[in-house]
Amino acid sequence: MENLDSDLLRTFVAVAEAGSVTDGAARIHRSQSATSLQIKRLENILGHPVFERHGRGVVLTETGRRLLPVANEVTDRLDSALRDISQSVIQGKLRLGIPDDHGKARLAEIVARFTRLHPQVELEVTCALSTGFPKALERGQMDLAVYEVEHPSPGEEVLFEDPTRWVSSATRDFSDADTLPVALFDHACWWRDAAIRSLKARGRPYRVIYSSQSVSGVTAAVKAGVAVGLLGKASLERGLSVMAASHGFGPTPPSKLVLAHGSGSGRAPLAAMADVIRAAFMASADRTDSQSN
Repeated sequence: MENLDSDLLRTFVAVAEAGSVTDGAARIHRSQSATSLQIKRLENILGHPVFERHGRGVVLTETGRRLLPVANEVTDRLDSALRDISQSVIQGKLRLGIPDDHGKARLAEIVARFTRLHPQVELEVTCALSTGFPKALERGQMDLAVYEVEHPSPGEEVLFEDPTRWVSSATRDFSDADTLPVALFDHACWWRDAAIRSLKARGRPYRVIYSSQSVSGVTAAVKAGVAVGLLGKASLERGLSVMAASHGFGPTPPSKLVLAHGSGSGRAPLAAMADVIRAAFMASADRTDSQSN
């Protein structure tokens, strides 16, 4: 009788938590094909499938649902034993900044994984408008932060790039508008400058009728059909329509989501959290790529 290998259980947990083989592979830094082979080997040992394909992802079978709590307990206990025996327990405090528009979907995942791996680190998380994060890092008010920039600076690690698009409500046509109504981000955000450059290159009248600090605010105005707006491709959702090139907008730069840290940060907690963040955003980038293909 074959034994269940802990490596197979880790792969199984990663895929189960991510909801797809592609995203699970990104979490454990393996290729999709290698991850699929490990899941197949696990299923051969068990004699039953652990996943069923569902749309672009996977869902647990009855066998998978029975195995998941056991796999979580085994891998967590092994991690705990390794930390205790090697005396490499990471301790301290970490102050983290995550942008609210990008962080809400991933914050629970990031915090859950980090605290499971490093329970003795105290986390202080700010999930808010990220325009102030670089200054907070510079002043020593944050240790690690994720935020968006147009042009990365030295020390800012790019997590992924998000193309920007002019969008409107799927039910509203602005092609005949004499003066184009526009929803923009507020004056503190580089997105506003990029949008205005694009509007000026268009060479037609426009009027800013709505400003917001957040993606959700701009999206709400666009979905309501009262204005057009510049949004990242990753933020597009049902009810929004990308405006055709015939509208004459000038080019818009991609948004780059970066990871940066302060100079006085504790190295061990910072490095551990950076690894968790990279895995979470790598999975997101892979999900966006798979949806566009």
